[in-house]
Amino acid sequence: MTATTTPVKHEVKDISLAPLGKQRIDWAGREMPVLHLIRDRFAKEKPFAGIRITACCHVTTETAHLAITLKAGGADAVLIASNPLSTQDDVAASLVADHGIPVFAIKGEDNETYHRHVEIALDHKPNIIIDDGSDVTAGLVQHRKDQLSDIIGTTEETTTGIVRLAAMFKDGVLSFPAMNVNDAETKHFFDNRYGTGQSTLDGIIRATNVLLAGKTVVVAGYGWCGKGTALRARGLGANVIVTEINPVRALEATMDGFRVMPMEEAVRYGDLYVTVTGNKHVIRREHFENMKDGAIVCNSGHFDIEIDLKGLGEMASEKRTVRPFTEQYKLQSGKSVIVLGEGRLINLAAAEGHPSAVMDMSFANQALACEYLVKNKGKLEPAVHSIPEDIDQEIASLKLKAMGIHMDALTPEQVKYINSWTSGT
Repeated sequence: MTATTTPVKHEVKDISLAPLGKQRIDWAGREMPVLHLIRDRFAKEKPFAGIRITACCHVTTETAHLAITLKAGGADAVLIASNPLSTQDDVAASLVADHGIPVFAIKGEDNETYHRHVEIALDHKPNIIIDDGSDVTAGLVQHRKDQLSDIIGTTEETTTGIVRLAAMFKDGVLSFPAMNVNDAETKHFFDNRYGTGQSTLDGIIRATNVLLAGKTVVVAGYGWCGKGTALRARGLGANVIVTEINPVRALEATMDGFRVMPMEEAVRYGDLYVTVTGNKHVIRREHFENMKDGAIVCNSGHFDIEIDLKGLGEMASEKRTVRPFTEQYKLQSGKSVIVLGEGRLINLAAAEGHPSAVMDMSFANQALACEYLVKNKGKLEPAVHSIPEDIDQEIASLKLKAMGIHMDALTPEQVKYINSWTSGT
């Protein structure tokens, strides 16, 4: 696609980075065949003609393909970053220069800039919000009530965001439908488990260059992200301990062969800690005090609240950067604790996020969820809605087709049998 001739309003680090961004976007596209098929259809059908879409996502090579797909479908789209450390500046530049998509995202932007970008996203007066953590949706509900009549719906792809949407619904302030992309099978089974598992360890290794074999890795949380992280850590030779608050998940981790114990006990053994819970202060003062000297702590949950960095800072007599995205806190006891990526998503702070092949399915869900909202405008109740099963299965079928994998089909006799109650022993 050729560069646009009309300047596009934007706020990126350096527009001259666009050629490198375009090269990396093209590379990612090699493993995103499902989204390409959807884009081809959208380009013909224009399901988003006249629709304003605001997307708050990690601005990566994979997200670029979602934004390009939305524009191909006729959307008037604006993109902002969902996390201050997740933006790939060259990708942001290419989306502006090569695709004419307004982007407001700079890697390392401060909180003030981030919140200003959220305001810019809402100034777009969106009909659909694609959210990652529900910050834009929460801002709309709290501060832009005059724009609620413009909203067709929102889509959300994180556990944290879904929890916030459920709370909004419980409090009676969610006045429009929200699509739960996070819980689609083709999203959380693959994105959370395989994507988070690989990219989290990728970020840790890039930030530290430590050998994981023989280390004791403590994974806080055994949801799909925790499962993936624990599985990949074990695959690299680490001894893995899981901490959990849910008895079913704790039992599952035990049956999967991991040691399970409270964090207060795990801190006696851990060399490396990864939080993936979506909750607040999972690792806090009393844990830091009892960790080994030189213990490494990082987060792969959505927000930077899982590690109590304020408490750690108050305990420290010295704080210094020892490597990019790697900070050493020297405690008054003489021990040190190493924090990666400022407690933000380590897979995006120090690495590139999930592999393209995984995000292909996640963003296919986002694109089709937006189309579903448009097709069902005025028909869906204000609530958090699951992705329809036929959309989930369509994405899985397209992925299998792209991978050259074939599967069985039921025979007429089998169809009759599973739909009958008269056949028994």
